[in-house]
Amino acid sequence: MLEIKRLNAGYGDVQILWDIDLKVQPKSITALIGSNGAGKTTLLRSIFGTLKPYSGDIVFEGTPITELPYTVRSTVQITMIPEGRQLFGGLSVENNLLMGAYSRKDRNGIKRDLAWVYAIFPRLRDRRKQTSGTLSGGEAQMCAIGRGLMADPKFLMIDELSLGLAPLAVEELLGVLTEIQSEKGLTILMVDQDVQTALEISSTGYVLVNGRIEMTGDSKTLLKDPEIQKAYLGL
Repeated sequence: MLEIKRLNAGYGDVQILWDIDLKVQPKSITALIGSNGAGKTTLLRSIFGTLKPYSGDIVFEGTPITELPYTVRSTVQITMIPEGRQLFGGLSVENNLLMGAYSRKDRNGIKRDLAWVYAIFPRLRDRRKQTSGTLSGGEAQMCAIGRGLMADPKFLMIDELSLGLAPLAVEELLGVLTEIQSEKGLTILMVDQDVQTALEISSTGYVLVNGRIEMTGDSKTLLKDPEIQKAYLGL
């Protein structure tokens, strides 16, 4: 579904990514792992279109999208759930969810998807009139995921799903995420510093080190790799 070829990107004169090659298969979960500052968020922003790469190609469903602005990329059903959730704290939960559907014109589809989001996240339905700034961390992440789903994406990117959340909240979110992926046939690219979680839920993993892809392969194989265990799992 997504193919990245020799991508170089950064901010001004500071290059962060170097010759990135990456492929994401349709209807799969792919993990991008690495330490803080490795360039994971920079890569997601390049795919989403909020950061213009220096060079390289990004191809989505066979169509080059490197030059497309992010406002157009959202219409081809690429959605990103940013690190830190970035909800509109003064808006209600329901209005935050509806913001995810701002570019859609199918009112019946929006109503259907809102009901679906409430079905998979019942706590959001219970809190739909509350301002999002009053939610717990886990509930806020549910709202951020729900807002992303309201865009009706084919390709969903999640930046730091587990950041700042209790283990039980992470476990609940991962269960919902795998259910959504299976039910809707979504393609998901997830970034998480919780390397074990990311590799357990995904089928393919990429390891980003200092802006370069150093390892790639089957996630279960990477999880057993001595270098991964030493560098990221403390084993």
